[in-house]
Amino acid sequence: MDLATAPAGAADGGENAPMFKEALSWQAHSRTPVLSMVVTSYGEIWSGTEAGVIKAWPWDVIAKSLSLTPEEKYMASCLVENAYIDLRNYVTVGNMFSLPTTDVKHMLADHCRAKVWSLTSMTFALWDARTRELLKVFGMDGQVESARLEPLVMPEQFIEEEIKVKPTKKEKNQGSITFLQKSWNALIGAGGAVRRVATKGTFVEDNRRTETVAQAMDGAIWSGCTDGSIIMWDGNGNWLKEFSYHNSSVQCIKALGEKVWVGYASGAVQVMDVEGNPLGGWTGHSCPVIQMAIGGSYIFTLAHHGGIRGWPLTSPGPLDDILRTELAKRELSYTRVENIKMLVGTWNVAQEKASPESLWSWLGTASSDVGLVVVGLQEVEMGAGVLAMAAAKESDLRAVPMGSGGSTILARHLMKGYPSTELARGSWLDYLLLHGAIGNKGGVGLKMRVYDRRICFVNNHFAAHLENVARRNADFDHIYRTMNFNKPHGSAASDTSVQLHKAVNANGNQPDEDRPELAEADMVVFLGDFNYRLYGITYDEARDMVSQRSFDWLRERDQLRAEMKAGNVFQGMREGFIRFPPTYKFQRHQPGLAGYDSGEKKRIPAWCDRIVYRDSCSETIRECSLECPVVAAITSYEACMDVTDSDHKPVNCMFSVDLARVNELIRRQEYGKIIESNEKLHCLLQESRHVPDTIISTNNIILENEETVVLRITNNCGSKKFAFEILCEGQSTSKQDGTKTDFIPRASFGLPHWLEVQPSIGLIEPGETMEVNVHHENYYTQEEFVDGVVQGGWCELTRDKEAVLLVNVTGSTSTETVTHRINVRHCCAASSPPAPANVLSITAPPGDAPSSEGPTERSSRKSQSNHLQRSDAHFGASEVHDLHRLRNM
Repeated sequence: MDLATAPAGAADGGENAPMFKEALSWQAHSRTPVLSMVVTSYGEIWSGTEAGVIKAWPWDVIAKSLSLTPEEKYMASCLVENAYIDLRNYVTVGNMFSLPTTDVKHMLADHCRAKVWSLTSMTFALWDARTRELLKVFGMDGQVESARLEPLVMPEQFIEEEIKVKPTKKEKNQGSITFLQKSWNALIGAGGAVRRVATKGTFVEDNRRTETVAQAMDGAIWSGCTDGSIIMWDGNGNWLKEFSYHNSSVQCIKALGEKVWVGYASGAVQVMDVEGNPLGGWTGHSCPVIQMAIGGSYIFTLAHHGGIRGWPLTSPGPLDDILRTELAKRELSYTRVENIKMLVGTWNVAQEKASPESLWSWLGTASSDVGLVVVGLQEVEMGAGVLAMAAAKESDLRAVPMGSGGSTILARHLMKGYPSTELARGSWLDYLLLHGAIGNKGGVGLKMRVYDRRICFVNNHFAAHLENVARRNADFDHIYRTMNFNKPHGSAASDTSVQLHKAVNANGNQPDEDRPELAEADMVVFLGDFNYRLYGITYDEARDMVSQRSFDWLRERDQLRAEMKAGNVFQGMREGFIRFPPTYKFQRHQPGLAGYDSGEKKRIPAWCDRIVYRDSCSETIRECSLECPVVAAITSYEACMDVTDSDHKPVNCMFSVDLARVNELIRRQEYGKIIESNEKLHCLLQESRHVPDTIISTNNIILENEETVVLRITNNCGSKKFAFEILCEGQSTSKQDGTKTDFIPRASFGLPHWLEVQPSIGLIEPGETMEVNVHHENYYTQEEFVDGVVQGGWCELTRDKEAVLLVNVTGSTSTETVTHRINVRHCCAASSPPAPANVLSITAPPGDAPSSEGPTERSSRKSQSNHLQRSDAHFGASEVHDLHRLRNM
């Protein structure tokens, strides 16, 4: 584990100054991955691991280690490494709650109530940040987990001891330990699943997991789930409500003021109020939004592929409308139109193995001048073993060079005899991203991004027989509505880009949220054996028309043409003009048109094998632009009639596709020019940085014994809410001679243990007042820990202590902060109260003596704390000290 500090030179932008330097590092866990980490309300660092272990490092130990010189770096690491607290020791045998032994994937510090949340995929554990006591363990439904587990067989301490005993077999031990750990975790997880099924009779909840957790500024805890739902909890772990606006998995949540932003695996970003009501939403990225951060007047989103985008905190709002209008005026300056040639082929091979000569006749010549080839086959003979091997090999999409031809196999997909293969070549491959493929009852699909435009291919095999027109229509409808694609795999990081969000409807939802995924694509191509036949015609009539090449007459009796015209299937799609003979049904290995089926059934010839498509433009507007980003034209549509390996003839269709793309560099430059030159935008941005007027009841608090003093924070603005956060800037302690120790900055390391402030964050309505309790707590001890166990300690009750609190006030549309400073002093009584019961050994540190301050002076000081103090001084960001200053304390 590492703590890094920013050197003073880095802030000045020095060319040779490193941005960060290591302040302290230590071995936190032995061979167990750290999955989560948090700094608690009292400055402790807690970490959670893959094996369910939670460790804590006290602030005092970290502060002492940071104060050592660089030459004492090894000593500092050893000091921290051996001073951890294993929180499993705080869950005693008599405790009624079970501590989960699965991966601790998320941790959250509730600074409002001084608690810590640790989360596995399906359970929550709630801790007291001060006492480290496990308060409760509960599930996603809010029900308390009352069953207690037996002591762990494979705790981390045992693992570490095993490693130390047999150092000569390091690699072997590591493998066996990992296996034993994972086996144990799997058994525990399976046992938990069985227990849940026994009580609820279903495995459905195992498909719903917690993906992220965050705290809103009103103190509520938000957890996001894989099914797109969001659960709100109060500070005691009680279920408040649940809501869902997207079907995609929730990946991250970020809060500021009265707003909460949610990022989804679909790439969508949604903004809500603290009650969970939607305010707006937009498509932020083409892949999952995995993290968000707020800075200045913007919220920044990090995508799975590494791209970062920034959005105004006021979005959606007037600022977006101005930017959208101004950027549209400059569209030609940053729009580029690219062209690619695509060959799409389909063939029902009727469980026969196609010869190389047939494949070359079908695709060889046609594919020589194109950049992308997509081939779909139907009725491919394959047993269970072939399917199993294919599933194992095709777990990831991949690109495989094909040698001297210069082409690349992008992916192969197998599903129930419907394989697809995609090949590509050309410089535009750098702009291509495969998103995955999945089958849905007679169809297998692939979605790819070319120049950031979504193109989908779906290989199909619909219901057979002349009379099953309705079934074929239903097959298409089912595939179109239910086709879903896997999460995209990582790719090279894209350029940071500026993009304005789509419009939202009155409810704040995206208007196309419930649309099928294929409807969201810029271009869709359906290919395959659709099985639509010719109606109202006999076998002999069809043969005569084919021999005369009277295809116009046959087309009038084509079921697919009639159903598309009636709007019953392939709505909004087009097909090339058919100039080739019907492709079904033929006798194998009989060349020419004489090869049509002449057997007992005499199937009427038909165009079963088809390719239909749609692009992003209407019939009337065919010019490629950002409003109409993909325009496709068919350059050839033909069947390969000389191939005789199957009772179907292969078909191919060649497309010339224009794609409009954005030159992100130029667009960002234009965006910057608009921000700099537009006066109305300047005014809106300046308004967004406004912090509502605030009144703080006092800037001086005196505490005696375990007294509680109420601090009042008033929102003096009549129209806007504001959020506040209370931090500790630093503390000092009185010496025996009455002088003070050096001021010790705490940076972002929370409150000292002797001071309790609740709530320390909150949201205040216009004209209202929030009461904050400031309380002295005698629990504070100096403790010593060895290998996670308390060895001893002493209670600091004989010193006067003083801390400086920072009340940081922010709005909802900027991180601009107004800071109020409050001095809090605790004056010790003449006699100390009894020592806390949970301290093993109580001793007074040398040189400490009871304060001789009289009651008259204390009463006088206490009376001074009741006056009103108005402070509007701006002190910048809420974290006013960097970690590197701790070295100088």
